[in-house]
Amino acid sequence: MTSDSDDALNWDGDEGDSPTRPASKGSVPPASPDPVPDSSDPALPDGWNAVGKGSDAVGRFEAEAPGEEREPLSTAMLLTLGVVGGIYLLYSVGWVVGGLRLKPLANLIVDDAMYVPWFVLAVAAPALWFLAVWVLTRARASWIRIGLLLVGVVLLVPWPFVTVGVIGS
Repeated sequence: MTSDSDDALNWDGDEGDSPTRPASKGSVPPASPDPVPDSSDPALPDGWNAVGKGSDAVGRFEAEAPGEEREPLSTAMLLTLGVVGGIYLLYSVGWVVGGLRLKPLANLIVDDAMYVPWFVLAVAAPALWFLAVWVLTRARASWIRIGLLLVGVVLLVPWPFVTVGVIGS
């Protein structure tokens, strides 16, 4: 008895065998060994294999032109992203420390049900800004990405830490 990972997907009496197993006695050979797909045939990208009835008629996508490959990030860009990412990480820590120091004063004005969600969003805001800039500026020039990251550095300053953390007790 042979074992094949596709045995669970086959029934007795199926017309074709898997391509990794030698053909059994009495099996029908495929109609044409190398079909040429036309433009109306379905196509698969490299790494995908069609199986089952009619799989020999499925074509392949043409490889993209080599000029369309994306350039890797330069050393300066990687260094800038690392520094700005570190600043954003420190901003998140600053929001945690400043927000926790501000909580007793905030409880005099608002309830915890109002304070906690905004506190969590304030802590997550630097990471969300970094992620949004990274995803939304993939196809743009690098100066646009750096500019938006620097705008975030200015906008997301943890003011509770700056005011209460430095001056407060």
